Amino acid sequence: MIDPKYLLAEQLGIRLESVGGLHLWEAQPVWRHQKAIDRIRATIRVEPRGACSCVHASDVYVQFADGSLKRPDVAIFCREPDEQEDAITLLPEAVVEVVSKGYEAKDLEIGPAFYLARGVKDVVVFDPATLLVMHARRDGTKRMTSPVPIRFECGCECEV
Repeated sequence: MIDPKYLLAEQLGIRLESVGGLHLWEAQPVWRHQKAIDRIRATIRVEPRGACSCVHASDVYVQFADGSLKRPDVAIFCREPDEQEDAITLLPEAVVEVVSKGYEAKDLEIGPAFYLARGVKDVVVFDPATLLVMHARRDGTKRMTSPVPIRFECGCECEV
């Protein structure tokens, strides 16, 4: 069950997250942010011979094993999560975050390390203001310029 304070924050136009016990907040995304998410989601597809279903969700609560609660801009799963009315507990295979102006540290510094430490295989961060695309995996991080195709370890692809 999602703590009522998260639901109240949403009613007030605030995105509230808990990252390893640290509470982070962010104003609701602006139009440019939403357009970037929609554009990226429209390109998500299964790689030929891929075993993953590439189910993706936008801006839903994902609860991690340590109790942390995040709302990735795009979470990619290999199967449909079981939860329909509560936070998703299925670990995403990949996460895409779009940088919000004023929240660059949350998206570029805190988020990737958090996701990778909890077992997410691919973390992509896109800054629509600079066109920076950062693709982080356990074995390293690449910095590129959008538009660029991204191939995830799970067998999904997208263009950022």
